[in-house]
Amino acid sequence: MVKVDIHKAGYDQGEPVIRQVHFQINQGELVGLIGPNGAGKSTTIKALLGTIGFVEGQVQFNDTYAYIPEQPVYYDELTLWEHIQFTASICELSEEEMNRRVKPLLNIFRLKNVVHQYPTSFSKGMQQKLMIVLAFLTKPSLYIIDEPFIGLDPKAMKDFLRLLDQERQEGAAVLMSTHMLDTAERICDRFVLMMNGEVIIQGTLEDILNAAGTRHATLLDSFEVLMERTVK
Repeated sequence: MVKVDIHKAGYDQGEPVIRQVHFQINQGELVGLIGPNGAGKSTTIKALLGTIGFVEGQVQFNDTYAYIPEQPVYYDELTLWEHIQFTASICELSEEEMNRRVKPLLNIFRLKNVVHQYPTSFSKGMQQKLMIVLAFLTKPSLYIIDEPFIGLDPKAMKDFLRLLDQERQEGAAVLMSTHMLDTAERICDRFVLMMNGEVIIQGTLEDILNAAGTRHATLLDSFEVLMERTVK
């Protein structure tokens, strides 16, 4: 679904933030992009999206993608429902198809009673739910997700993961950056671990545990071992 071959990328020409970032995501697969703060995860996502100063390399998408940012992005002058209509128009969805897709989402995330309100009045969690609803509305072949759980209550997290699993069963791929390693361990098929702007290891949970020498431990334990080893 996506192949990433980035030799170097950054915000200013000649000042790379990430180097030699190479991975791919297959149909129906959920890949976790993990690493400490400043590792280059967000820069990698921006390089994929083409919203960064320079990228030397290539990113290949087979089809459409949706992006769920860590910090919700919305139009102050549009209501929740107007955001939905705007997104549907960009995706050339009929009104019938828009309603068919979005009404269950509004019910699931308990937003149906605020559809005519402005997101500026919402809590961070409700704003994040809006981002999720808009992403699922488009039904892309690839979801690029940056720290999706911040601000979500436990039920919203569970609903989000359930819907994401349904999309994967229909063939969608997912790249998810997250610090919640306990959740990542449960839901990800593979991991890309970054540090200091480079990929230090990638593979399945078993691959990560073996590389760290922590076969019977958790992803968090292995993460700490690999971080300490890289720093040394």
